[in-house]
Amino acid sequence: MDWTGRRLEVEVGPVAHGGHCVARYEGRVVFVRHALPGEVVFAEVTEDPGRGFCRADAVEVKSAAPGRVRPPCPLAAPELGTARCGGCDWQHADETTQRELKGAVVTEQLQRIAGLNHPVTVQALPGGPLRWRGRVRLAVGRDGRVGFRAHRSHRVVPVQDCPITVEGTLDAVVDRRWTATSEVEVTRDADEQVHVTAHRRDRDRRGGRAPRSKPVPHRIAGADTAHETAAGRAWRVAPHGFWQVHRHAGDVFSAVVNRMAAAPEGGVAWDLYGGVGLFAAGLAEQVGSAGSVLLVESSRRAVKDAQANLADLPQVEFRAQTVESALSTPGARPDVVVLDPPRKGAGREVVEAIGVHRPQRIVHVACDPAALARDVALFAEQGYRLADLEAFDAFPMTHHVECIALLERDE
Repeated sequence: MDWTGRRLEVEVGPVAHGGHCVARYEGRVVFVRHALPGEVVFAEVTEDPGRGFCRADAVEVKSAAPGRVRPPCPLAAPELGTARCGGCDWQHADETTQRELKGAVVTEQLQRIAGLNHPVTVQALPGGPLRWRGRVRLAVGRDGRVGFRAHRSHRVVPVQDCPITVEGTLDAVVDRRWTATSEVEVTRDADEQVHVTAHRRDRDRRGGRAPRSKPVPHRIAGADTAHETAAGRAWRVAPHGFWQVHRHAGDVFSAVVNRMAAAPEGGVAWDLYGGVGLFAAGLAEQVGSAGSVLLVESSRRAVKDAQANLADLPQVEFRAQTVESALSTPGARPDVVVLDPPRKGAGREVVEAIGVHRPQRIVHVACDPAALARDVALFAEQGYRLADLEAFDAFPMTHHVECIALLERDE
């Protein structure tokens, strides 16, 4: 039986990875968004795949949890039903509750996937839960207005503002009409310059879409380079390239990575998935002029920016290639490895290649707790234990959380 559209009165259970909580009804699991553990809610089923679970939204709260608050954005309010923006998961929870929920998710993933009992406390970044995001990508609806997609949908919910973006970031894009079904990237850098790029498909000479596999970027505003600051340095980076979306994340993360890495003077360090060189800068200062740092990054533009940003640090070697290919001919054995892989994690091939070279310490930066847990389990097979972990609410109002883990080799 398809439960889509059906309203269920459920008692909400624990939080789960992905921005929802778990409830049960007539023997089936119900993943409920816009609810909190311990609440009793009326949940409307939004998706029923026909298996042992379905997805639902809490549309009415019968018994509220202590951490519930009124969402600061009207597009996140449960009473708006299907008009709801899918970008934020936890606007109905206060700051402390959000961090507790995220800590519970990381703890559960480490226990379930890696078999570790390691309770996690999530720390706040400076600036509070609103107006922290300096980089954002918006979709364009059929009416040419920008907005964000509804949860698990291609439908675009138009916006005039977004309270988690830095104030004024969207002013340049919300009042104009764009090519339907394109996407618009907006970055407000440390100099408060706004960079806008539209991604759309070009038209061929007959007026139809050109046969391209990917949309073509068209710069609308700003320059080819954005200016950022972090770790006591000024950075010139691609406007929409790799940089932390939270304005304070660069300073905090680089300090934690430096402390965990503790690269020895004259030693060797690797910075894998190194981006524009944020972590390599700290590693280079630790090893000094007699040491060496290998930065590996597949984006040629990012490597070019890294070379310019770290021109004063000749001990850094740059490789514009995938981590997998770089590790096949890595060079000197490292004392410490820092890796900041994409959301899916490093994976077995990379973990085993690092393990062959037996660095004493590995610092793993992760934005997905499940991927982190999988990698921690793989590193355990290589003889590494989880020695420390710090988690940060780098994406307030969403279910995302950033973790920095220190892995040490058992002697």
